[in-house]
Amino acid sequence: MPKSRPEVEKRPTRAPAHESPVTTALLSGNEAIARGAREAGVRVAAGYPGTPSTEILESLVRMDPGAETYVEWATNEKVALDIALGAALAGSRALATMKHVGLNVASDTFMTAAYTGARAGLVVVSADDPGMHSSQNEQDNRLFARFAGVPLLEPSDSEECRELTVLAFELSERFDLPVLLRSTTRVCHARGVVRLDPVRASATPAFERDPDKFVMLPAAARVRHEVLLQRLEMLTPYAERCALNRMEWRDRKVGVVTSGIAYHYVREALPSASVLKLGLTHPLPLERLREFAAGVERLLVVEELEPLLENELRAAGLTVEGKAYFPRAGELSPDLVRAGFQRAGVLPAEAATPACAGAGTPTSVPVAGRPPLLCPGCPHVTPFLALRHLGAVVAGDIGCYTLAATEPLSAMDTCVAMGSSIGMAIGLARSGGAPGPVVATIGDSTFLHAGLPALADAAYHNTKITVLVLDNGTTAMTGGQAHPAAGTTIRGEPAPQIDLAQLCRALGAQFVQVVDPYDVAATYLAIERAIAAPGVAVVITNRPCVEAPVKVRDRPFHVLADQCIACQLCMNLGCPSITWSEERYEGAPKVEIDVVGCTGCTICAQVCPANAIVPVREWSRAR
Repeated sequence: MPKSRPEVEKRPTRAPAHESPVTTALLSGNEAIARGAREAGVRVAAGYPGTPSTEILESLVRMDPGAETYVEWATNEKVALDIALGAALAGSRALATMKHVGLNVASDTFMTAAYTGARAGLVVVSADDPGMHSSQNEQDNRLFARFAGVPLLEPSDSEECRELTVLAFELSERFDLPVLLRSTTRVCHARGVVRLDPVRASATPAFERDPDKFVMLPAAARVRHEVLLQRLEMLTPYAERCALNRMEWRDRKVGVVTSGIAYHYVREALPSASVLKLGLTHPLPLERLREFAAGVERLLVVEELEPLLENELRAAGLTVEGKAYFPRAGELSPDLVRAGFQRAGVLPAEAATPACAGAGTPTSVPVAGRPPLLCPGCPHVTPFLALRHLGAVVAGDIGCYTLAATEPLSAMDTCVAMGSSIGMAIGLARSGGAPGPVVATIGDSTFLHAGLPALADAAYHNTKITVLVLDNGTTAMTGGQAHPAAGTTIRGEPAPQIDLAQLCRALGAQFVQVVDPYDVAATYLAIERAIAAPGVAVVITNRPCVEAPVKVRDRPFHVLADQCIACQLCMNLGCPSITWSEERYEGAPKVEIDVVGCTGCTICAQVCPANAIVPVREWSRAR
């Protein structure tokens, strides 16, 4: 069958287009999702930054200079979905974006939104991260669609990201359900040619009261659950005829069922095979799957992470193979898919290629591994140096400061999920088993995301812990996005700024001190005082991130080689700008500083006992 694109049912009530005629552009998957949302007339969009989803809202803002769509970085993913659901119930098409673990945070609303319905289109984007490029787990959020009972769309490239986003809004309104659009890291960040259809103006919203539908008291929820099941029954015949699920007939000795980015890997590794490509994977088109299975001699499933499709096909009585040949952990690649087909006997095993195949053939050169480090001048270095020196048991959190767990700082003992640090610190303290003072470390954005309830709990129960809020004025790990304490919105407009110190006092902390982490002595003293204080104590280290949103640089430092005594204290900072030199002192290597990378934070100069680290006298950043 020739490859075809899904048909999108046009809404006759949508306002006329107000942009240029159809053209094309080279877009990433995230940019294409933003474009699709614009074309669908999205009116409200909210999310929380997290790789690989971050660029969706940033692209939406960039594509909408007239601010026709309300866009915001919400305090956390649940708030984002609450905002989007409220907008949809009021008649506005709405978008909520997050990475896969963000849907865990939003799941309370997500599960019940399937009962209330969406009224206007509501699309929830879950950007999964197989391979854990920037995540603490690699959960498969296809399961969430089945758990909640909502449609699941899976784009495989940038063009499908745009098309399926538009279709998601249409399906959401047609079946009165939220739609989960599930992408993955490779789809989010790969670029492809995208067709640009006209952007439609948003429909005029109007809220209509319907408490039996929108107020989930038990009596109403019982009825709405039955309605949800009826909608899933209505979705099933749509899935059977939907052009997103297409059979591509080629050699019928082997048939492959696949979806998402794995489709392209299958096509590359086994171009001769017949393929059933699924774009709408919940509900599954079981009749079409049976037809495809009957048309091939052997049926395989290629999918990333969980054997979801494989198990459902097997439960439907089909003979199918999958995870026996393809890994369940980590993301797939063309090489892994090819190796899986070789294990399955579909492709012949390839002979190993010699390291040197002949004269003139280049050989691979091993590259030394480089562990991730905090940036030169990172304001988080000093507090973690102090915590290690004080022998604290440190419950860490999600953020770039998690790198303090690695050498040479090695100053973090736990890290599980957004906002878990303070609650885990309470448990460590209450257990009586901690060998030193218990400290929770948490970034400013993460603190506002999920740390406030745990701090209130600690204060309410007068638990003896110290909380270190690492305030750098931004959501640094994902590129410098704003949050409620940053003072700006996603569009760069001024916004009210939460005072973190006053907030901590209002939550019940008796000891609260703000300190500049570039002042090494003051930071040590503040943490020592907090540890000694009764009850809950909070230290807020306040210094802008050196990288986001505006790079912070001062006069760089260098090492006076004749004064360096090779004590290695500055090397304990883990600063990438400090390296070993060729010179030695009593057999030990001295250090030197890369003045181009140095930010001039002064921390290394403060810890140097020989006063061998001094500012460069004459320096111009322009040179």
